[in-house]
Amino acid sequence: MNAVEGLQTVDEDWQKALAVVAHPDDLEFGCAAAIARWTAQGKEIVYCLLTSGEAGIDGLAPAESGPLREAEQIESSRIVGVSAVEFLGQPDGTIEYGVPLRRAIAEVIRRHRPEIVLTNNFRDTWDGDVVLNQADHIATGRATLDAVRDAANRWIFPDAGEKWGGVKQVWAAGSPNSRHAVDTTDTFAVGVDSLKAHKAYIDGLNWPHFDPEEFLEGVSRPTGAALGTKYGTRFEVFTV
Repeated sequence: MNAVEGLQTVDEDWQKALAVVAHPDDLEFGCAAAIARWTAQGKEIVYCLLTSGEAGIDGLAPAESGPLREAEQIESSRIVGVSAVEFLGQPDGTIEYGVPLRRAIAEVIRRHRPEIVLTNNFRDTWDGDVVLNQADHIATGRATLDAVRDAANRWIFPDAGEKWGGVKQVWAAGSPNSRHAVDTTDTFAVGVDSLKAHKAYIDGLNWPHFDPEEFLEGVSRPTGAALGTKYGTRFEVFTV
């Protein structure tokens, strides 16, 4: 990995990754363009969504919102080359960090046996200062990091599948502590299309002037500039 203006390029010498996030749209607001880059390289990526995002649209009851958001996520995943998408049925908005959540994620890790596990920023803020993160994101990321270690220990959750110690690293997208990044210039437009697929959710936010391309450019261009490219996605990397 080469250091470029304070950022290092992530190690892309792997074949399979598992992405574990709290909600439909979390990956699309964070690192879908990076995922499109990797699927184009022939890598296999599986999505695991802890919730169905059922509490995410104020104007729709959860019973209607959940299936709609699952369908949008499946389409969004298809756009970036991901066909395997799982929903674990955790309660949207009230995910609790703890042993049951660690077990559920460890079971998924053992079943899919990834080399890299992706999640979202789970620091208290998005900017290292005042832009607060959301509780589900924090619980999910912390449980995912712990579940990777749990999955490698045969004596922890022995009824949750055969141990898997092959995870090399956990990458948290969008962390204010990021020191690594990947060039997403060639797949930026695919990432935009994947975010646009969450139309019902975006419409439900009542942000009349929200532009997915403009939003992602505002996030991706500074990272790309630090990496020496046009666009990029940044990660905090944890070596297991």
